[in-house]
Amino acid sequence: MKISVAVAVLSGVMLLGAAAPAFANADDAKWIKQCVADNKDEGQSAETIAVYCSCMDNKMSNNETRSITQWEKSHPAAQEACSKQAHWKD
Repeated sequence: MKISVAVAVLSGVMLLGAAAPAFANADDAKWIKQCVADNKDEGQSAETIAVYCSCMDNKMSNNETRSITQWEKSHPAAQEACSKQAHWKD
């Protein structure tokens, strides 16, 4: 699936308010876009990935300097919660 499709789905999810705060900033969008790209080959739908990445971004501190992909490795509880929220299938 092309990244542009995943980004379009992410944008739609964010507009509906289902996965991200109403006022996500440009930095959040950058991290979420990178997370979507990092997970594009995981066999999940674009919507699942968008919800997962938005959830993970919401759990991170605004002062975090690591990417979502880096951060999730040291936060397995957050990863599990967001996977469940996104209906990530193993």
